[in-house]
Amino acid sequence: MLEALVCPQTHAMLSYDAERQELISKAAHLAYPIRNGIPIMLASEARPLD
Repeated sequence: MLEALVCPQTHAMLSYDAERQELISKAAHLAYPIRNGIPIMLASEARPLD
């Protein structure tokens, strides 16, 4: 399923962080949360990466 998802801001590929349950967009420097198995692909819900 990860291959079908892209960053909504940059359309770049995402990587999965199993420990934090997040999808990482290196291009946008954002981490999108996964809640109850559902990726929340909203920039307003994303965490900025350090």
